[in-house]
Amino acid sequence: MSTLHEFTTWEPLLHILRSAHTATPGTLGGHVAGRIGTHAYSVPMPWGTMFTMHGQASVAADRRPEFDAVQRVRGALAEADADGASFVARMSPDGPAVLHLLDFGPAVEAEVSGPLPGALVLVEGAVPEPWRRLPDPVPDAKPSPAADPAALESFLRERLPDAIGATEAELAEAEARLGIPLPDELKALYRVTRARWEDWNDDYEPAMRVAEAVGCQLLPLDELYIADAASGRSLWRFAALEAEAVDTRSDTAVQGLVGSPGWIVFGHWDGDRLAVDLTPGPGGHTGQVIVLVREESIGAGLIADSLTELVLPGRGRRSPRRRADDERPAVAHVNSRGVSSVEVAAHSALEVLSIGVWEGEPLSLEPVVDLPRLRTFRASPGTLADPLEISRLTGLEFLELCPQDWRVLLDADAVPRSLLAAGIEVRNDVDPLPVVDLANEILARWDRPLITRTTLEGSLGPMP
Repeated sequence: MSTLHEFTTWEPLLHILRSAHTATPGTLGGHVAGRIGTHAYSVPMPWGTMFTMHGQASVAADRRPEFDAVQRVRGALAEADADGASFVARMSPDGPAVLHLLDFGPAVEAEVSGPLPGALVLVEGAVPEPWRRLPDPVPDAKPSPAADPAALESFLRERLPDAIGATEAELAEAEARLGIPLPDELKALYRVTRARWEDWNDDYEPAMRVAEAVGCQLLPLDELYIADAASGRSLWRFAALEAEAVDTRSDTAVQGLVGSPGWIVFGHWDGDRLAVDLTPGPGGHTGQVIVLVREESIGAGLIADSLTELVLPGRGRRSPRRRADDERPAVAHVNSRGVSSVEVAAHSALEVLSIGVWEGEPLSLEPVVDLPRLRTFRASPGTLADPLEISRLTGLEFLELCPQDWRVLLDADAVPRSLLAAGIEVRNDVDPLPVVDLANEILARWDRPLITRTTLEGSLGPMP
């Protein structure tokens, strides 16, 4: 047992929480819950949850006690080699306090914004379908006619006469590390400059000249990497529910993927990543330049048909182009202001169905039964006419429901066995302990590691 499981470690934070919540009627008779992590913490206060990222340069004086109390717990986390701990506290003005520490374990994704468990990963190592999607073969894809490695190299040597370029051995070493050949234009670029900071003697001026010549912040040759799906991992809930599902159509220049073994990231542009695309769509060119936008997890935008066009003046650099939305999108949000019904949402390409706030009669899922690609379903409380209809969605890999609907499925042993992950929809102000019990019941059905609870008891003394 580490100091993480000692009441004295948490005592300063509990004192602060008890004092902060004495003016909130009923709070101390109920619970106070939060989460402390190594990178961020979420602590409930009467005026709103205090959410702070790790690494603040300074802390306001009136928050110093809270910060110090959190740092005390963080020290215990480091000692226990733990990423974080959720807590539920019940405290009395007279002194007695009970603290429940929750360790989500390897089968539950923690969300830093609150104490509740995130997605339950029911199959070890499972990732959502978009993260498993590989590029479609496009055997007829060719470099753009405008691609001109010789012209590109000549232009850059003129702009960067003093730059130190990569040797052929260094280029070969980069290819061996990446596991794929570098396209000719990319090799031409790095023959002029290998973009290593040590080559610039810690001087920003040469670095700025390279950035101005190339049109982006260039990565050093030995930091090139492949933007495959594994490099873009996301929490299950966001990946399964909120990611845009994208298909690759016959006229698409960039394939709709989370990542590709043919996307070689070579630079940054306004905080986004630039990559050479060796797995273009049917309407694209091998070696085209794409931008991977940091706010988006699926797909990329085309900004140039070649590196030559990107770098040389007047050769056609453009604003990122993304494919237009389909008339029948693969992601449908049925709610009072969105898609008007499950019937309207239903079509053969539907992948994600989410039912939100709904003011009408509860909805039937009959229209989406047997849809071949439906992989994710989420429903807000009270929106389903019959939760047991979910058992007929036999291709689901992610399901998120409120506790009441989960209870119906569990009692009837009707949870789809195709699930790879699951979510429980509740508000952050609910008592996490019943939610944990429900999560453990779901995890047990898949024989997955359970959330563990450690209960600590102590006294904070009477309120002053």
